[in-house]
Amino acid sequence: MNKKNAELLNGIALAYIGDAVYEVFVRDYLLAQGITKPAALQKKATNFVSAKAQALIISKMMDANFLTEEEMIYFKRGRNAHSKTTAKNTDVVTYRISTGFEAVVGILHLTNQEERLQEFWKFCLKNTEILKK
Repeated sequence: MNKKNAELLNGIALAYIGDAVYEVFVRDYLLAQGITKPAALQKKATNFVSAKAQALIISKMMDANFLTEEEMIYFKRGRNAHSKTTAKNTDVVTYRISTGFEAVVGILHLTNQEERLQEFWKFCLKNTEILKK
């Protein structure tokens, strides 16, 4: 997909791909940690991919002024998007914030901003480790 087409996508579409991309980062990381049992993988992955975890990470990103102005636009596009799906294990506000988180991952991926995506992942990893302690 070219950059122009990616930039035109709605927040839900960006979050759709962002969710998948972020999930791969998490799965690669967990396997690299030597975790191989399915139950342990699932439990550890939740520390990263739950709506609550993503909302906490994006909050820390905002506190640190980590996101660029452009990334904030896509975060808000995802957060403010009206989804037909509902939050399963969290409140609506947290769910929407996590959708914004995933939209940022989605736009970084679709516009081939690999270096920035790695910086984003490292921030997530560092702050998720802090949250687990």
